[in-house]
Amino acid sequence: MIRRVALAALSIALIVTHSASAETIAKLPAPLAEQVEARVSEEMSRVGAPAISVAIAVENELRYANGFGHADVENSVPARADSLYRTASIAKPMTATVVLQLVESGKLDLDAPVQTYCPEFPAKQWPVTSRHLLGHLGGVRHYNGPHEQYETRHFYSLKSALPIFADDPLLHEPLTKFHYTSFGYNLLGMIAEGAAKREFVELLTEKVLSPAGMNDTRPDDQQAVIPGRVRGYVRPSAKDIEALPPGHRLKAGQLYNAPLHDTSSKIPGGGLLSTAPDLVRFALAINAGKLLKDESLAAAWTRQKTKDGKETEYGLGWRIGEATGKRAVSHGGGQAGTSTFLLLLPEHGVTVAAMCNLQGVKLESMTTDIAQQILSAE
Repeated sequence: MIRRVALAALSIALIVTHSASAETIAKLPAPLAEQVEARVSEEMSRVGAPAISVAIAVENELRYANGFGHADVENSVPARADSLYRTASIAKPMTATVVLQLVESGKLDLDAPVQTYCPEFPAKQWPVTSRHLLGHLGGVRHYNGPHEQYETRHFYSLKSALPIFADDPLLHEPLTKFHYTSFGYNLLGMIAEGAAKREFVELLTEKVLSPAGMNDTRPDDQQAVIPGRVRGYVRPSAKDIEALPPGHRLKAGQLYNAPLHDTSSKIPGGGLLSTAPDLVRFALAINAGKLLKDESLAAAWTRQKTKDGKETEYGLGWRIGEATGKRAVSHGGGQAGTSTFLLLLPEHGVTVAAMCNLQGVKLESMTTDIAQQILSAE
């Protein structure tokens, strides 16, 4: 208990020590910025996070960005606004944007069987389409245990990673159930490659990253030397400890380096690095109509339905719901050494992005609270 309190105090001290030295785009009034930073401090203390970086847009303009705590605990490297974290599943709305742009250009039919563009994916007991996959309604499975969730092999192409799941049967008939799947988005990346006859990362850069001004976003390449990349951490719970084999020396609540994980197996579904300001830039470009036509954006931000007419909480690449009593589109992410959340209130021009280098942290509540602070100050 004493150790946890000391760690919480350390987190607060790190905020005070390093926030002033981080890159600052702050145009928020000082009292509002102080409220935001107090909420971040509270969250860091609550979960024992080494670092959190936050960026905020108000009136569809980036107004604030800052980093708090340590991006690398072992080497005492402070977190910055432009620290690079794993996005985890926030890659999915970016992939969806690429796919929908290909639909707009006439290169891809959302309702054609996936084999039209990715013949390497074997035919299943039911036809599967890109529309099914975008809404997690296609029946493609998610991870089959930690060996896939924390994949350590390096893959040099999307095609080389396809055999991980390609031969498995669908979990259910498409449109009968919602089943979240990163592998479904890996398949969408290959569909985009087949439709455009170009590599996925090239498409992503041209169609999303460059027009949105996301100059710091890139694949999470474990072999590359990438300045500004944070180290990832984990605090195992008592339940996590119970699941470990005999002989381990880990203790619940203590800080450890995150499990080894090479995300090259799932770039379209969760294999990117980005910064909090770049995530905000993505949301701003989407909201301003720079990336998709109105019809495509309306489809992306409309909840999908199962065959029996029940709405899911997911559109085409985005979670659709409410926050602070307002319409909200969002996406979270979590994997080895990272937790992320991107929240956009489209009608109010408010966006909050938060990235943390501790896995298993739920950042939705903090981002929603910050959005409420912004709205209350207007």
